[in-house]
Amino acid sequence: MGEKFDNTQPIYLQILQRLCQQLVRGEIKAGQKLPSIRDMALHMGVNPNTIQRVYNELEQLEIAETRRGLGSYVTENEEQLSRLREDLKRKQIGRFVKDMRESGFSPGEIIEGVDNELKIQESKDAEGV
Repeated sequence: MGEKFDNTQPIYLQILQRLCQQLVRGEIKAGQKLPSIRDMALHMGVNPNTIQRVYNELEQLEIAETRRGLGSYVTENEEQLSRLREDLKRKQIGRFVKDMRESGFSPGEIIEGVDNELKIQESKDAEGV
């Protein structure tokens, strides 16, 4: 199998970001058991050491915990998961705003553009597109 990775960023960080996004979207639930290191490595097409590093990072972020003999589990601490969600939102918005400012857009133009796009998206959602 295997996933596609960007050459500009370490693979473990890309996997970490993907897992965090899955958590934020609710695809991975609080308290859920994560795949074994070996299974995740096979699924992602990477070395098990890479996944071990990802799981270690999740533990340092207090997003996951390893239970001896049982595996790794997502935290059930809703405060930690909320913090993860807010951090992800802030980083994505920060990148977007930085890119827009570097492209020469004013704060007012950015806000107007986002507002218009949200209205378009809401309209599409209501139509079921």
